[in-house]
Amino acid sequence: MDFLRRLLGTRPDQVDEHKSTGAPAPEISAPGAVVNSSTQAPTVQAPTNKRTPEEIAEAAMIDPTPIVPLGGTRQLPPIESVVTKPGKHAIYGLNSDIGMIRNNNQDSLFVFFSANITVEGQPDFGLFIVADGMGGHHDGERASAITTRTIGKYVVEKFYLDLLNAKGEQDADRPVLSEVLSEAVQKANEAVAEEIPEGGTTVTAAAILADRVFIGHVGDSRAYLITSEGIEQITRDHSLVQRLIELDKLTPEEALAHPQRNVLYRAIGQSEDLEVDAVTRRLPAGARLLLCSDGLWNQVSEANLLRIVQAAKTPQDACDQLITIANDSGGPDNITVILVQVPG
Repeated sequence: MDFLRRLLGTRPDQVDEHKSTGAPAPEISAPGAVVNSSTQAPTVQAPTNKRTPEEIAEAAMIDPTPIVPLGGTRQLPPIESVVTKPGKHAIYGLNSDIGMIRNNNQDSLFVFFSANITVEGQPDFGLFIVADGMGGHHDGERASAITTRTIGKYVVEKFYLDLLNAKGEQDADRPVLSEVLSEAVQKANEAVAEEIPEGGTTVTAAAILADRVFIGHVGDSRAYLITSEGIEQITRDHSLVQRLIELDKLTPEEALAHPQRNVLYRAIGQSEDLEVDAVTRRLPAGARLLLCSDGLWNQVSEANLLRIVQAAKTPQDACDQLITIANDSGGPDNITVILVQVPG
């Protein structure tokens, strides 16, 4: 246990802490707000032959029973995989789709996962990243690609290789994973600002080590934690409408149709002094971690996210079904999703 505490860089009283390293959001009227690519005029008309909600639910094999609020007693059904058996490892699914309106995909994703079964007893390690690009036709897709590549490279070099070199031994000088992840996001910000001056991107990067997840977050892509108690959004949107909700000037329902719902006040590549939100959570046995761009959560409610994930046989099935539902709902934006299932 002491080894894991040193490795994770946290104390027991720090677990489950949601901490933002940034300053309060600027005033709503402040100039220079960043507009997500989804505000651009579409180039292709959305299909008019969308299926009804009942047909969509049937196609996705959605559980028709009511959602139990957080704190309820409903249990997650077992996933048909060896991952639920003792001593096994996490599994994951991923997918990214252009959607029904866009003519290019400005989203990017990155996954790196390592499992070890040796006498040294090193914990599994996984890095999962979703980025949603903004800017002109190619600026957004390049910004998101640079961001995922830069973060992946930095975390592997500065943390994972050091973990392999440790040979299972304690090392007081080993880098702290949460700090490495924040530094990696800063490096991505510098790279995008230098290479794509007119571009920008959101990013949600999650590093899983043993039973904890560390998240570095900027923008309005999201991370959700799904447990036996329900679904919880564990990142905070850096958007105009979210700020209005926090000021009690807008309801979540009104935000869904707000004309400026895609305006961000914080994004990669838009400021030299980037503020990165940091989240650290313990992952209960059998939990799912869902990362996605706003092309998913803008089209699929939390209730349906939970239903689809619960009903799917595997994380990959869940990702594929979520993409289908978002497209059947109009698919006005690119859609990217990663779902990680930790051992039960």
